[in-house]
Amino acid sequence: MPKALITGITGQDGSYLAKFLLAKGYEVFGVVRRTSHHSYERIDHLIPRVRIVAADLLDQHSLTMVMQEVQPDEVYNLAAQSFVPTSFTQPVLTGEFTALGVTRILEAVRFAAPKARFYQASSSEMFGKVHETPQHEGTPFYPRSPYGVAKLYGHWIAVNYRESYDLYAVSGILFNHESPRRGIEFVTRKVSDGVARIALGLETELRMGNLEARRDWGYAGDYVDAMWRMLQQDEPVDYVIGSGETHSVEDLVRVAFERVGLDWRKHVVVDPRFYRPAEVDLLLADPGKAARELGWKPTVSFEQLVHMMVDADLERLRPR
Repeated sequence: MPKALITGITGQDGSYLAKFLLAKGYEVFGVVRRTSHHSYERIDHLIPRVRIVAADLLDQHSLTMVMQEVQPDEVYNLAAQSFVPTSFTQPVLTGEFTALGVTRILEAVRFAAPKARFYQASSSEMFGKVHETPQHEGTPFYPRSPYGVAKLYGHWIAVNYRESYDLYAVSGILFNHESPRRGIEFVTRKVSDGVARIALGLETELRMGNLEARRDWGYAGDYVDAMWRMLQQDEPVDYVIGSGETHSVEDLVRVAFERVGLDWRKHVVVDPRFYRPAEVDLLLADPGKAARELGWKPTVSFEQLVHMMVDADLERLRPR
């Protein structure tokens, strides 16, 4: 039985990846920080099939000890401070988790489990102020937030450890991927939750920022499949993962309100407070390499994804 160690297992991606790996017969270990409060909401349905171990991306010793104890075959580093607006208000903490945290876990792998295959969760936010459209593996990076900068460090340190220490380390440059398990602070979930509240008469308006920003959105359940496929190749190679389609925030809002039979223009208020200090205007993936070499392609369309999220929030908020 192969063993996989997942940091960030209580997050959206971690919960989908854990379920995916369990279905493939893995023994799954999930890293959580030892705090006074644990939120296992996303993985409640998987416990006790998942083994929880305590470690912290800010603490080198704890990571090394966990790596020694588990001796994983695969390590998936999904933990990060991943909310872009928070990275502007907490840039140093974002750097500690999202950048230096990658170095710490790579050091733990190098010293305690050098044969393990390592996956780093890179981000399309590294492209930022894009030099070309669509973005592929060779597109230059130009991050526009502390989060994007931190992710870029994590990306390149994984490349450096691969080349310096002959580790099997890969980065998946994943474009936006969403689900009903997405945190409420992210724009897709903010929209699906807001639409559900308005449809149920709990709210009357939804306050939004830049409606013209465009993103390549996909379903998180599809994207964890791509992560796993990257670690099954003969050689470690980085891949761009996305849908190959771009949609505006306005498209997102329109489709979500249409799902409940409402006109978005009667409920959405543009609020300058929700604009970023430096905006990323357009992200669009070229996932051709992943399709050719990994045999990966998304199975859930943009409209299906938005409908799924709205339906889930309606079910969650509907009076019992």
